[in-house]
Amino acid sequence: MAVTVPDLLPGTLDLLILRIVAGDSMHGYGIAQRLKLLSADVLQVGESSLYPALQRLLLNGYLDAEWAPSENNRKARYYTITKAGRKYLAAERKEFDQLVAAIQRVLQTA
Repeated sequence: MAVTVPDLLPGTLDLLILRIVAGDSMHGYGIAQRLKLLSADVLQVGESSLYPALQRLLLNGYLDAEWAPSENNRKARYYTITKAGRKYLAAERKEFDQLVAAIQRVLQTA
């Protein structure tokens, strides 16, 4: 089963991106591949969803970006989480965990 990230709850893609780049700066393709790898190929994000989300996170001050050579010597934009992004990630993660717990309670008891 593969799920495209836009099919998930609103805000989930931002949360996943911030969590991925919290460990290390990455370019867009690397973020998409890391998401796919960590989810065992269940979660997939296309360029049409990923790059608008990255731009939104940049505009909100949750990410910084700079151009640098990629692994294959192509110019790529590397994204790094900001202090504001870490704060936002923590708050959103808490809300998401509460939502998942609530859904699990309903599924277990209904």
